[in-house]
Amino acid sequence: MISLSDSSLLSAPLLILISLPIFWCLFMLFIKSGKKTPPLPPGPRGLPILGYFPFLRPDLHIQFTELARQYGPIYKIWLGTKLCIVISSPSLIKEIVRDHDTIFANRESTVAGPICSYNGNDIGFCPYNSSWRTRRKLFVHDMLSNSSLDATFHLRKEEVRKAIRNIYNKINTPVKICELAFGISMNTIMSMVWGNTIEGEKKDKIGAAFSSLVASSFDLLGKSNVSDYFPILARFDIQGVEKEISNIMQRVDEIIEDIINERTKVGGGGNKNGGKLDFLQMLMELSEKQDVKTEIGKTQIKAMITDILIGGTDTLSTTIEWVMVEFMRNPKVMEKAHKELNEVVGLNNIVEEFHIPKLVYLDAVIKETLRIHPIGPFLTPRTPSQSCTVGGYSIPKNSSVFINVWSIQHDPLAWDNPSEFMPERFLGDSEKWDFNGQNINYIPFGSGRRICAGLPLAERMLRYVLASLLHSFNWQAPKGEIVDVEDKFGLVLRKRNPLAAIPSPRLSSKNLYV
Repeated sequence: MISLSDSSLLSAPLLILISLPIFWCLFMLFIKSGKKTPPLPPGPRGLPILGYFPFLRPDLHIQFTELARQYGPIYKIWLGTKLCIVISSPSLIKEIVRDHDTIFANRESTVAGPICSYNGNDIGFCPYNSSWRTRRKLFVHDMLSNSSLDATFHLRKEEVRKAIRNIYNKINTPVKICELAFGISMNTIMSMVWGNTIEGEKKDKIGAAFSSLVASSFDLLGKSNVSDYFPILARFDIQGVEKEISNIMQRVDEIIEDIINERTKVGGGGNKNGGKLDFLQMLMELSEKQDVKTEIGKTQIKAMITDILIGGTDTLSTTIEWVMVEFMRNPKVMEKAHKELNEVVGLNNIVEEFHIPKLVYLDAVIKETLRIHPIGPFLTPRTPSQSCTVGGYSIPKNSSVFINVWSIQHDPLAWDNPSEFMPERFLGDSEKWDFNGQNINYIPFGSGRRICAGLPLAERMLRYVLASLLHSFNWQAPKGEIVDVEDKFGLVLRKRNPLAAIPSPRLSSKNLYV
């Protein structure tokens, strides 16, 4: 018979076996609870309350690059109450735009952003959600599809030929390149957006009105607004940004509303796109289907049209100006581009869009220009939807994340002689150096889910407009003037001193101009 003492001895090993997993789980929980949250990145000290705000310079892209040399490829800056994280390393940027792309898919929230985007009903500032995915898919796969862009080539050609004629009539007199390019971009995009709904003198007046509104809105979107960094002061609108951007958008809304109403009255027919719908008609027909999945109402239509008009014109004209700057500063580069145009197009012909894929040297010049002068030096700042660890450092939820494109595209570790203008570096491997954001060393249009939605149109417009201007004319600086590369920081990196250039004809016959 087994006694109580014997029974206890027999159960002891069993109790130990049962307890071991429990103790192991408790031990692991203790270890995990003892783990520290990764620290914030290092960064410069600022002042109490104000942070680093008083020390910001006008050349912020260069200042942030200098700070990266001091504090490393990821560092923090407090601007008032706003925590900003600056990323200047391709490997860390890859973590943001690839590994954690959904977490960092939201744009930074500012005072001006919601006003410009009809409270986030566009593509640019809409939060990352199903509505954004639907609109972006519509925008990229329908509105800016290859077939849609092919069908609207005649609109681009018409506006470019008008510009060529105007330049020819003012031969040997200075032309302001950015103004010229802006007019071409605005007129072309307006034609693609609403077809022949607006024509003649009315179209010219609307184009002139939009031109001033677009330039002002971009300046305000890129302006350092105290209300964004000190939310407690937002209601006072100290710099008047909210009031100014609201007035601009009210005028924009009135113009677009009138055009939509006019299109509704005539029943939407009569577009001049060779049987293809213009963008407005496409959006209106989707809205009329009342398909819940499309989520396209009048507000979304106006927001997406505003995206195209504001986002497409200023960036295109600024890029064209920078390319022309580099052509004029590098005569041998212009000579090579002219030689290529002579061989591909010929001096007895005008440029057609089918010529463009053969102009590989011109394409390399455009890419090298966008490397040295990225239009969006920080792209558009992102904000994480949840706290995340990048590069061993914590990036808290709702902080602002700046991707320093200017820095990585001037990095001597990635580029030989990065300050030297060398289009040849982009020859030979077009897939490695495309605009699609696959190579993180080169992302002038961004990368990942938030890559520029208007990229297909931008590529076509840039190449065709520049090829036409360069093929039709020789360009030189006014006598005694030096072409500089001094830039002006903002949401768009503009040339500080606008470029003026004097054209002289290249083509074999006057008939090719008039």
